[in-house]
Amino acid sequence: MKSLDHQFKHLYEANYNKVLRLCLGYTSGDTMLSKDLTQEVFIKVWQNLESFRQESSISTWIYKIAVNTCLLELRKKKTIGISDHLNHLEQPLENTSANMDIKLKQLYSCIGCLKPENKSIILLELEGLPQKEIAEITGLSHEAIRVRIHRIKNELTKCVKNDNI
Repeated sequence: MKSLDHQFKHLYEANYNKVLRLCLGYTSGDTMLSKDLTQEVFIKVWQNLESFRQESSISTWIYKIAVNTCLLELRKKKTIGISDHLNHLEQPLENTSANMDIKLKQLYSCIGCLKPENKSIILLELEGLPQKEIAEITGLSHEAIRVRIHRIKNELTKCVKNDNI
């Protein structure tokens, strides 16, 4: 049991901030809700850690739990937009121009208008996950992810350029 406790503690410390950032993307930067969802994710991780089948990397498994938990929350609330910029991404922008802040807010507003599955894909891409891992998490093929990311980026570029907030 000690090794399971140790393994969970290590997983929690290594993945907490990543899961929190992902949840922030789904909740329009609502810190309290995101922390609640992150806690829910790690409760599920703890409850299912012994039954983890190692068919993927453990971080992929945790992301899949996080995406599913956030999507369940989206379904409960019908739709959660990202009209307010993600708090964790605003902080490093203090020294950039106001125009860049506006464009970034427009980008996240546009992300908020995407279908839930496309929102999951682009938020995982922005988190820096490899596309093969995103494919595992979403259950789509790697090729489908590559095509979707390309299309999503084009859609977001058009949305931001047209100021469709």
